[in-house]
Amino acid sequence: MEDVAIIGVGLHPFGRFPGKSAINMGVEATHTALRDAGLHWDDVQIAVGGSSEISSVDAMVNHVGMTGVPFYNVKNGCATAATALTMASNAIRFGQADIGIAIGIDKHPAGAFTGEPGSMDLPDWYGEAGFFLTVQYFAMKIHRYMYEHDITERTLAKVAAKAFRNGSRNPNAFRRKPLTEDQILESPYLNYPLRQYMYCAPDEGAAAVLMCRADRAKEFTDTPIYLKASVVKTRKLGAFEVLSPSMPTERVDGPTVFASKAAYEMAGIGPEDVDVAQIQDTEAGAEVMHMAENGFCQDGEQNIMLETGATEIDGRIPINTDGGLIANGEPIGASGLRQVYELVNQLRGTAGERQVPNNPKVGYAQLYGAPGVAGVSIVTR
Repeated sequence: MEDVAIIGVGLHPFGRFPGKSAINMGVEATHTALRDAGLHWDDVQIAVGGSSEISSVDAMVNHVGMTGVPFYNVKNGCATAATALTMASNAIRFGQADIGIAIGIDKHPAGAFTGEPGSMDLPDWYGEAGFFLTVQYFAMKIHRYMYEHDITERTLAKVAAKAFRNGSRNPNAFRRKPLTEDQILESPYLNYPLRQYMYCAPDEGAAAVLMCRADRAKEFTDTPIYLKASVVKTRKLGAFEVLSPSMPTERVDGPTVFASKAAYEMAGIGPEDVDVAQIQDTEAGAEVMHMAENGFCQDGEQNIMLETGATEIDGRIPINTDGGLIANGEPIGASGLRQVYELVNQLRGTAGERQVPNNPKVGYAQLYGAPGVAGVSIVTR
């Protein structure tokens, strides 16, 4: 089985871009990734494109080149990008290609995500009763977690304030205005205990990650970053997941816990080895819970970690250094590849104002989404 190296990354800024299609954003991100490695589209031997809104990401070949390359389209909730990365990297690991690319694109309208209950194997009554609301689920989940582990509302505000602060240093972010904890706590509740500025927003953007067999990486770059693990897991019976109409009385861990354990095992490291992390923060409570699910703390330790700055850019375990979803927004197909783009720049030492100090060597990315799927990737220098 071959090792895999990341040799090029590209990102189209996240935000709102009237008149520009998601496909064109993906083309820009792809060209940037190719230039990063000094390659051309006809060098790519396999491509995987992820999107929630766009039915055929492979329509990009109209613009980048009709070379006959195998191009797979994937859709897997908020773990779409992790799925694209896993599929493209596995093709290289198992000898199907020497050079491959994962591309994520999306263009969501303003406002909350909408959909049909039937698309999630749910009955019509579930939507008619007002339960088909992800914002409601997120609020219920963090509310219970806060009660069980004494997490404070101030901690949620600290997570959001950090996101906006980091986003202000990121020229590609959607929201670039810092907000204080008090400003966040003064914003209206959308679903208790989550307030307006604790949520991310659906938006637009694209990202691309170009990979090759690790033994060829130095042909294309002086700073290869090695993809040591990329794992996707689904929920088990008893997990409290997005849009679940019912659940057993016996609770089990969510899919992030199992994806995380599998990724650590695949990479041969533990959470204590991670220097910088990007984790799912659809809203501030998600980051708090995922800190523990990914092994960066015990349940209930988040208050002191946020209070002491442990997750800041210069902290013990910097989290969401580019502003995460709260500052960048979430074009679903691109979101996870944005995380990898940030990690590659952090490990290369090219993250500018938001550069993590002390020469980071290990980066960690995690995604979680409906109806209970998680993806984890680990990169190293």
